[in-house]
Amino acid sequence: TQYNFELRPGMLVQMSKNHHQKEFKSQQIKLIYEDAYLIVVDKREGVAAVGSEKKRERTVLSILDDYVKRSSKQRCIYGVHRLDRDTSGLMMMAKTMQAKEILQHNWNNMVISRNYVAVVEGVVEQKSGVIRSWLNETSQYEVYSTQEEGNGQLAITRYNVLDAGHGYSLVEFSLDTGRKNQIRVHAAQELKHPIVGDRKYGAASSPIHRLALHARTLRFAHPITREDMNFELPIPSRFAGLVKYGTNKNK
Repeated sequence: TQYNFELRPGMLVQMSKNHHQKEFKSQQIKLIYEDAYLIVVDKREGVAAVGSEKKRERTVLSILDDYVKRSSKQRCIYGVHRLDRDTSGLMMMAKTMQAKEILQHNWNNMVISRNYVAVVEGVVEQKSGVIRSWLNETSQYEVYSTQEEGNGQLAITRYNVLDAGHGYSLVEFSLDTGRKNQIRVHAAQELKHPIVGDRKYGAASSPIHRLALHARTLRFAHPITREDMNFELPIPSRFAGLVKYGTNKNK
């Protein structure tokens, strides 16, 4: 789709006479980038990354799997990392087993940065900092944070307050580790400022009727070409509206 895309030796080039049949349309996800090895999408809130055996539903994985199978029935999509159902933003999937295995086996070395933006309840007093704790899980699958060293998985989250007003703070979070519900738990239990709309972890209200957490940036080394891949989405207007106006208006 990019006329001046630079080809290098070893790249797989795929051409189709039926280009119109491959046009991607979805209400749940937006296609941001695609090559022979990877797909990067912008996921809407409320959409699961992958499904489960107990519940059959449209997921990011199933939508993209249907899409690539239009070119070849032998093609399929492989999950590389996930976002919570209620979190929106950038997600990456692999199109080949080779790309999947390289990314999964070298994830910490290949993923350079993952930044999220969130609106939390209240005004965060310390404008930046690093949260370090151990995350564990109850028998009811609820994650909790503890300062007891070794009691669970080590989780490290960096944060920076971008703006504040009307009883809310707009905060950027970056992950040194990628644990289940890490940002949500650290915001609620360590910062003492739960993410707006996060009833599970103590939020008092949901003024925009969603979890106010968005995966804004994703930067990684391409698993095959080693090219620096850097993607960034704008801050959702409803997030900025809460801080600026105290509502979800985008004036």
